[in-house]
Amino acid sequence: MSVDRSDVEKAAHLARIGLSSTETDHHLQDLQQILSLIEQMQAIDTNNIEPLFSPLDAIQPMRKDQVTETDHRERFQSLAPATDKKHYLVPKVIE
Repeated sequence: MSVDRSDVEKAAHLARIGLSSTETDHHLQDLQQILSLIEQMQAIDTNNIEPLFSPLDAIQPMRKDQVTETDHRERFQSLAPATDKKHYLVPKVIE
């Protein structure tokens, strides 16, 4: 796939980005390098390579499902401007 100057100018127009002639040339060169790298990567034979489930082969340790903090509800509700039983009361937002 090739990209030319008009492609960069069209993309800049669609993105509503004003590019100078120098910037257009710079972005054109960058896009050509990116596409060249993609072509090189597509040329690699990956037929005998298994896809990775995860890039890390490490086993993630599982922690026990247990409560590690105490209940602070009473203290937090005492700081709230308005509460009703276990709920925080807030001003009505939508009519």
